[in-house]
Amino acid sequence: MEIQFLGAAESVTGSMHLVRTRRATILLECGLFQGRRQESFERNRNLPLEPSAIDAVVLSHAHIDHSGALPVLCKSGYQGPIYATPATHDLCAVMLEDSAMIQEADARYINRAIRREQAAMEPVEALYEFDDVVATLGQMLALPYHRRERIAPGVELTFLDAGHVLGSAIVVLDLTDDDDQKRLVFSGDLGRRGMPILRDPEVPTGAHLLVLESTYGNRLHEPFEQMGERLLEVIVRTAARGGKIVIPSFALERAQELVYALKQLRDAGRLPPLPVYVDSPLTVKVTDVFRMHPECYDQELRRRLRSGESPFEFPELHYVMDKEESKAIDAAPGPSIVISASGMCEAGRVLHHLKATLEGPENTVIIVGFQAEHTLGRRLVEHRKRVRVFGVERDVHAEVVVLNGFSAHADQRELVDFARAAREKGPLRQVALVHGEPVAQAALRELLAAEGFPSVSVPRRGESLRF
Repeated sequence: MEIQFLGAAESVTGSMHLVRTRRATILLECGLFQGRRQESFERNRNLPLEPSAIDAVVLSHAHIDHSGALPVLCKSGYQGPIYATPATHDLCAVMLEDSAMIQEADARYINRAIRREQAAMEPVEALYEFDDVVATLGQMLALPYHRRERIAPGVELTFLDAGHVLGSAIVVLDLTDDDDQKRLVFSGDLGRRGMPILRDPEVPTGAHLLVLESTYGNRLHEPFEQMGERLLEVIVRTAARGGKIVIPSFALERAQELVYALKQLRDAGRLPPLPVYVDSPLTVKVTDVFRMHPECYDQELRRRLRSGESPFEFPELHYVMDKEESKAIDAAPGPSIVISASGMCEAGRVLHHLKATLEGPENTVIIVGFQAEHTLGRRLVEHRKRVRVFGVERDVHAEVVVLNGFSAHADQRELVDFARAAREKGPLRQVALVHGEPVAQAALRELLAAEGFPSVSVPRRGESLRF
């Protein structure tokens, strides 16, 4: 038995891993790679696998860096099942459709700019269209948490709650090859304990190999309880100078957590009476999916729902779908708060808001999630003085604030605790670190080795690990 790491190896995007036995081949995840435009185009269009050799695909959650290349896979000839939790299934319906629409819209916009400015750039082409998404959704099968399912010869799948985003799962694969039986556990993106909205991550039993994410393998988060105070401080000082607050946000989970935090501040009478815009059609649709899946909520949020309270609404909050209304936000005078996708500032309406606000010293950009290398979000985190938006260099005079405490990823301490807890419930000896940058992975590897794990590997892209 072996696993080959085809994406999110020594990086945090493009999650893709092949599990092989003599009887079956399973693909874990099929995510879009995000980074330099040309490299992203090549890697996303030319998947490093043979679709016809795959027996089944297993998806841990709906974030685009985990699910976004599924239509490319199916368009390339894969015709088998794609397993996901019910909430992930429903979220993919809106997120993959949005991904196709954004690709087509951004391609049109950039190609017009290339023609207009006669720039020496290759035209951009969308990876897939709406019809490709529809075909992909037809291959998806919903599997609830804790239900064990045979998905290929000698392969049984069980989902546990990862607590990362709505419907996110820890993937448990029980593999039988002749007389050999092994349990592979893939953490997917692991959530944090004690966060609002979702339940805490579960701990798997009986693992032989743990494939563990390592996004924050070298960092500790500030407590989530402090993030409301930090967020409020930034809002108050930006409003005092008459500026706008732009918050690039992942449409799934992060946007809902921000709305929830702002609602709590507002209910406590502490939030200035500013208009708050959730300017992302995808976020609006995702929030509707949230309302459909209370089975994923923690006890506190279920209690609030039973009392008739909506966690994602308050009077100053406006969900924006219309394109003209979106344009009017930047033109309107006075302070406001704008939450908009995409979270790494690589596509979507947030680019238009950044274009309108980055050069104004009265404005603020708040970064609330991990930013991969070579993305616009990462350049803002690095406090670059000039950045490229829609292919045009712009000076950054706006204040840039990073609030990592909103992250839905486990931090270093939580990752080590999870691995230790899994070892206490099984024969776990092998750990492979994925979905992290080399510095974070080196730090986490050292800590796990100090914890007594005899085999902790950091595979490179394309490498295989036998177990």
